Amino acid sequence: MSTPQNSAARFGTFAGVFTPNVLTILGLILFLRIGYVTAYAGLWHTLLIVAIANAISLLTGLSLSAISTSMEVKAGGDYYMISRSLGLEIGGAIGIPLYLSQAISVAFYIIGFTESLQSIALFAGYDARFISVAVVALFIVIAWIGADFALKIQFGILAVLVSALISFFAGGWTTIAEPILEPAYADGITFWVAFAIFFPAVTGINVGTSMSGDLKDPNTSIPRGTIASIVVTSIIYFAVVIWFAFHAPNRQLLIEDSMYIQQISLIPALILAGVWASTLSSALGSIVAAPRTLQAISKDTVLPKWMSSNLGHATEPRMAVLVTGTIALVVIMLGDLNAVAPIIAMFFLNTYGITNFAAGIEKLVGNPSYRPRFNIAWYWSILGAISCYVTMFLIDATATVFAIVTSIAIYIYIQRKSLTRTWGDVRSGMWFALARYALLHLEEKPLAAKNWRPNLMVFIGQPSRRLPLAEVAKWLSQGKGIVTFFHLIVRSVSGGESAQQLRDTAIKNIKGFIKDHRLNAFAEAEVMPDYHSGVTTIAQAHGIGRLESNTILQGWSGTSQGRVAQFKLLRDLDRLDKSAVFLRYCEDHKFGKYKTINVWWRSKGPNASLMLLLGHLIKQNQEWRNAELNLIRVVGSEHAVESTQTAMAAELKRIRVQATPQILVNAEKRPVSEIIQERSRTADLTLIGMDLPDEENFETYSESLNQLVDSVGSVLIVRSAIPADSFME
Repeated sequence: MSTPQNSAARFGTFAGVFTPNVLTILGLILFLRIGYVTAYAGLWHTLLIVAIANAISLLTGLSLSAISTSMEVKAGGDYYMISRSLGLEIGGAIGIPLYLSQAISVAFYIIGFTESLQSIALFAGYDARFISVAVVALFIVIAWIGADFALKIQFGILAVLVSALISFFAGGWTTIAEPILEPAYADGITFWVAFAIFFPAVTGINVGTSMSGDLKDPNTSIPRGTIASIVVTSIIYFAVVIWFAFHAPNRQLLIEDSMYIQQISLIPALILAGVWASTLSSALGSIVAAPRTLQAISKDTVLPKWMSSNLGHATEPRMAVLVTGTIALVVIMLGDLNAVAPIIAMFFLNTYGITNFAAGIEKLVGNPSYRPRFNIAWYWSILGAISCYVTMFLIDATATVFAIVTSIAIYIYIQRKSLTRTWGDVRSGMWFALARYALLHLEEKPLAAKNWRPNLMVFIGQPSRRLPLAEVAKWLSQGKGIVTFFHLIVRSVSGGESAQQLRDTAIKNIKGFIKDHRLNAFAEAEVMPDYHSGVTTIAQAHGIGRLESNTILQGWSGTSQGRVAQFKLLRDLDRLDKSAVFLRYCEDHKFGKYKTINVWWRSKGPNASLMLLLGHLIKQNQEWRNAELNLIRVVGSEHAVESTQTAMAAELKRIRVQATPQILVNAEKRPVSEIIQERSRTADLTLIGMDLPDEENFETYSESLNQLVDSVGSVLIVRSAIPADSFME
């Protein structure tokens, strides 16, 4: 799966990945801190430290290799791969701190170079910041000219570095001493403190990755160059530790003299040259890599678009070079970098942790599109991610928390920008895998009545015309049920405009409505030859496994013919064990002041239980939070009051709903409908149950029911298909 070459692709594995990585990894710690760590930790513990650190680096390299061989890698390195795997928000949350770390690292390395340069008498009298600014300016010019020139310079620096190592291993034969094998921790140095001192040495594998847009074949060069650089530098570090342990006269010399490495070397001057080479190469790698990261981020409009400008050059991100150089200059002028140094290391490690996480999740989710040529088991990548974050806390817990909080803040900022993207990411695959897992486990066990929740099918048509119906659906689902808005298009599938085009248009409109009103719902549309068969067919077919719709929500028809049709439909829905709720919305009264919900209970049965539950769910919403939920029952005489009170209290206790029981005595034998009209006329919402009469009585019953609800305000008419004895047990 090779990446097609573009006009910027001009580097191979050695020049584009291996060399920048090696020169960054073999940095100041190699020359100035390995002896220090060995003196305190001894040979065996130091070898263990190097092994653990390089194991984390290798796991990250393997994850990086897997991701890079499963996509067309373009400019942006780690940012590009993370954003295309885990999404733009996570990519930006990692990419922006990574870029700032790379840009500030330019200043770090140059300040380190300046300090070592001032050890020579010729430069001792000059202001350190003046020298650092001059070097930054020189590096900006080099990066402005182009990566070709910068990488050619790196070959010379690599030669100096190799010469310094040869000098180190060629010397020391006259200072063979008793080996430093066992640890001698003191002065606050412990195993993990020593580990923290060494670990930054193995960070640097993202420098070559950042050149991804300039590589001839990134799918090949990134895995080969990254893993080769890790293996080669690991061997060098192991060898240097062993050499120090066997060729240093005593521990104290290694602790007191950070440049004791010169005493062991055959040609001490080459060690100083090596220190300069390591700092300058790291700075040069960062000032070449950082602008490419910035350009990729700004091209995705996470940062301002103008930052991605080449300023007339065919390949070089010159505007990003100027921004990076400016940041480096500002940092140098501010002076003390010790306070932010740990945070910079944390941002790098955060990037490595997320890279491992992305590779592990991609493999674990099993997206068919994730087909890396370089395969690694998901648990190795997850182990790499865990190791990165454990290491971060061991090195500096405060800096770790700051780095993570910063990334979360950037994530929230990008998410609120609602940026559009033209690529998919693993998150949809994660949700698919999670949904599949949940559905299969739901299938294994029967769905208990106590776990019942309203999964609503709302036949809403054009939703903009039925806002109250959508509002009721939102209240009833209350973040716990599932709502699907349906537009049932009645027409022949074979006639005129294609059925699929009609469905697509209807679904698009409903999705727009859902987004505009910030609803948690699904959008569906179907083309059916008639409404009745359409609803019954959809009611049976909608859903998957046990996650099927159980309640139908519709508007109450405004015509006699329509209401008869609804009762015919209700009969079939009842046979399909689907509950039904009709909303009769009062345009004049609307939902009043959201203060009163009346539930009318005629007798113990399924309608009463469902109405109470629906009233309870509605009351959980912000609008209705202060409403009074009343359970009202009409009795024929005073003698029935006590038994009714007992029955109502028992029902409320059984279904665990808080409501105020109210008993109305109808001694005059007035029609119950009159009492309901009188008592609920001022209620903000009324819930009443409905029977299912014989078909020949549909018209009579529907008309009497319509007369009742016509004078009550907004009403939910409920027919439950759930047996009363099992409901909410």
